[in-house]
Amino acid sequence: MTIEQQLVGLIEHDDSVDPFPVTGWDALVWVVGNATQCAHFLQSAFGMRLEAYSGPETGNRDHKAYVLRSGGARFVVRGAVDPDSPLVAHHDRHGDGVVDIALEVPDVDRCVSWAREHGATILVEPHDESDEFGTVRSAALATYGETRHTLVDRSAYAGPYLPGYIARTGTHRPGPRIFQAIDHVVGNVELGMMDRWVDFYRRVMGFTNMAEFVGDDIATEYSALMSKVVANGNHRVKFPLNEPAVGRKRSQIDEYLDFYRGPGVQHIALATGDILATVDALRAEGVEFLPTPDTYYEDPELRARIGHVRVPVEELQRRGILVDRDEDGYLLQIFTRPITDRPTVFFELIERHGSLGFGKGNFKALFQAIEREQEARGNL
Repeated sequence: MTIEQQLVGLIEHDDSVDPFPVTGWDALVWVVGNATQCAHFLQSAFGMRLEAYSGPETGNRDHKAYVLRSGGARFVVRGAVDPDSPLVAHHDRHGDGVVDIALEVPDVDRCVSWAREHGATILVEPHDESDEFGTVRSAALATYGETRHTLVDRSAYAGPYLPGYIARTGTHRPGPRIFQAIDHVVGNVELGMMDRWVDFYRRVMGFTNMAEFVGDDIATEYSALMSKVVANGNHRVKFPLNEPAVGRKRSQIDEYLDFYRGPGVQHIALATGDILATVDALRAEGVEFLPTPDTYYEDPELRARIGHVRVPVEELQRRGILVDRDEDGYLLQIFTRPITDRPTVFFELIERHGSLGFGKGNFKALFQAIEREQEARGNL
């Protein structure tokens, strides 16, 4: 198994028998208030490399868009130039966030035909875009809130990203790569809507149920939520879906829905092969993480449950990294504070050693940490 397979949990899958085959992630497309500064932040703090650009200088009078990559992960950050751009209204309502989880597919028309037959809303019909580098075929489906999935087949294209973009590199001097891939993308939906969207991914896109967390699995003394995970055939694309549950106080999902003004992407898990070096590099650039109390590491049950891991627990404690083990192996993970002004979107860093899970044993500690942040913001 390659390092990328270890990071993202890839399993063998025969696309030829899949009515909606998804090869992997294509890009996470963001709408932000200032794309120029966001692109700089992703380069300087997260070590991403600038690869392509679209804006007024390329004939795009509506917005600026920067394409950044780290290993197999591609982000596209877009910010309005024209005051009448539809991006202005989107950002006014939601703030910075992911508007499009674009997926790589081998046959756009086949996927759209199946999706239409099974009740999906087609936002953009299959079409070609071409330039001197070849042709990209794509279409787009609606999903929760104003989030969409653009389906992309770029097998006949050799350009930097899409027609209309030019190759561009940043002036920031890149250091070592900080993360290698997107591990999973988490969506928050309204109360009572989680099962509807789980059904959507199963019925429309052929995803399978991978995990389910309810009740005491995913509750604290004050708040609760419910979560189910769906994955595509090869498990390269994984979507945990959360909804709030009744609790004594407002959950993190309630807070997100209030400030994002609806359902959307809550956090992106970034896969790394060395989480200690990643956390050290990010902290050196001013990225803040949710604190983990020392009592988490002093719990004798933790030591008994996790067994041997590649680094001493004391090194994990010094950085606030969480650890969990399941029947397949273990994982190390840590969560940033929100990276936007609104308490909405944040990142997870995850290093997998066999485990295909999501840190179930850490849920209570994580949610208590989030609740402390909510209380400090006056939103608990």
